[in-house]
Amino acid sequence: MTLSEKDIRDIAVYVRIGLTDEEVTQMTSDLNEIIGTLEPITHMDLEGVEPTFHPIGGLSNVMREDEIGTPFPREVALENGDTVQDGCFEIPSILGGEAGDR
Repeated sequence: MTLSEKDIRDIAVYVRIGLTDEEVTQMTSDLNEIIGTLEPITHMDLEGVEPTFHPIGGLSNVMREDEIGTPFPREVALENGDTVQDGCFEIPSILGGEAGDR
C-alpha cells in the first residue's frame, strides 16, 4: 500500500493542517517510507497470535477514592509562580500583547 499526494492532501484537510506543495511531497515520501518499514509484517505467519493492546501485559490504572481535605492557602500556591498579579499567576500573552494585558 502506498499513499499518493492526493491522499496526503485529503488527510491534511481532514486534520485541518495546511501543507505547502513541498511539504505534501515530503510528507508523501516520509509516510510511504514508514509504511514500507512495516511491510515485512505482512509476510509473517500470525495465525493464532492474539492482538496486544499494550506492550506491558496486565497494566491498569490504579484509582483511589476522592478524599476531601483542607485546601492550602492561595498564597502558598502562588509562591511557585514567577510573577503574581491581583492574586493570580501572571503569564506571558500568547496573542502578542505584553504580560499583564487582559
